[in-house]
Amino acid sequence: MNNESKPAVHRRRRSIIREFCLNTSTHALPGIARSESMHNRLFWSISFVIFTGIMIYFVTISIINYFQYPTTIDVSYDNDWQQYFAAFSFCNIAPFRSDRFIEPFLNYTNALNLTDTNDTTTITPYQANFVDDFIFHKINSNETLEDYFFPLSSMLFTCSYNFQSCSTADFISFISPTYGLCHTFNAKWKNTSENSLRRGSAYGSVSVLTLGLYIHSYQYLPYLSEVTGITALVHDNTQIPNIDSNGIELEPGRRHRIGYRRKRAKFLSSPYTDCANKISRSFNAMLENYNQADYNYSQTDCLQVCLQTYVYEKCGCINPYLWNIRSIVLPGTDKVIFAPICNSSNDCFSTASDELFTSATYIQNYCSDCSQECVINSFALQTTSSMLNIDWKLESIKNFVENSTVSLPNNWSTTWQQHIYENYLIVNVISESHIIETNTQISSLGIVDVISNIGGHTGLWIGISFLSIMEFIEMIYRLIRYQLHLIRESQQRKINIIQP
Repeated sequence: MNNESKPAVHRRRRSIIREFCLNTSTHALPGIARSESMHNRLFWSISFVIFTGIMIYFVTISIINYFQYPTTIDVSYDNDWQQYFAAFSFCNIAPFRSDRFIEPFLNYTNALNLTDTNDTTTITPYQANFVDDFIFHKINSNETLEDYFFPLSSMLFTCSYNFQSCSTADFISFISPTYGLCHTFNAKWKNTSENSLRRGSAYGSVSVLTLGLYIHSYQYLPYLSEVTGITALVHDNTQIPNIDSNGIELEPGRRHRIGYRRKRAKFLSSPYTDCANKISRSFNAMLENYNQADYNYSQTDCLQVCLQTYVYEKCGCINPYLWNIRSIVLPGTDKVIFAPICNSSNDCFSTASDELFTSATYIQNYCSDCSQECVINSFALQTTSSMLNIDWKLESIKNFVENSTVSLPNNWSTTWQQHIYENYLIVNVISESHIIETNTQISSLGIVDVISNIGGHTGLWIGISFLSIMEFIEMIYRLIRYQLHLIRESQQRKINIIQP
């Protein structure tokens, strides 16, 4: 009896599969099912295997391409009449004023027997070699350098934004290791809303900032600066002003026009890029240097913090030429260390700096937090200048200079007009357009595209669609159901045998 039922079971399973093959929309399977000769069946079987292999290859390529996360750049131009006016930072190109610097400097060098002089009016080229050592000594002693800088009040003769007056109170000051005391107009202040920023359309006028600046070049410390003027930078309101590397130099005796156009780049986050805006504990400690400003993450500054941390671990002190970054947080800790700076003659900091930035492994281990920003705001600048003709202003500028805290040159009474033309400059910062160019990184291959590509290949090579898959599922369901039916029948027969 069992021997007679086996062929019937076999034929029943075959009939379900044959019925599926005859009715499915998948190509080649109907040809195999209805073939009446071995050659015909072999032809369709080989064709099905070959084209299935090709299909699997292209489907695999489509999936691999998706997980490579390809992107493209979408460029758009937005007309934003309500955009904020850019931030503008500037520094006197010479960091130190000789009338306050020379006497304590010579006291330092005389005390170390490096020099022996009582002349506090100037320094020699030999003495200039020890200026860095004096500055580093002051910093390591936690003494302020503020008295040696040119204050904003002694430089800012006039200030107006959209023809409305502004003052020193509208600026935020910060320290540059290259230029000393610097100043920023229209930066975002801490604990204030964005409404505190000046919009380009404020006061119903064009977007223009006008500054009249006096630089006191006759008080520049000798042998340290080859030029006179200011260093300036146009940047975003929440962007750290990297004026040391990105600033432009403006000479005195001229009126400078800086026209800018705003550009913005937006990048996708993980897994498309490693961009990040998260501020780490060590970076946040560095931001304390800008205690009045509310600045965002910057990859450039993050790498500088990373460098100082690495140098401190290797040398027990930090790179002296980045002395504005002294707050260090060692990896794996939350404690902020106020690190000493290395002596300029100490080769350890330069060796450690080279070691870090020439090794991708060290960068990955020590600077893993320093990813690219997800949003980058930049400004395309166009600069022009003209000779000054300010004879009608000379008296008022003269009074301003004489009332400042910076000492006058010895020949001021006879050559003050010449000094003014050699030290005064006007800067006009103008927004040239309300159009913002935005470059947005977008995914060029989404999940819908992948499904479409896979569907295209399966349909092209063997005619599979979602309905074909449902047909296959139906066949599996019928086979399972039939198998369960056989199991129940077998169990019932056993019961009947046991119970006559």
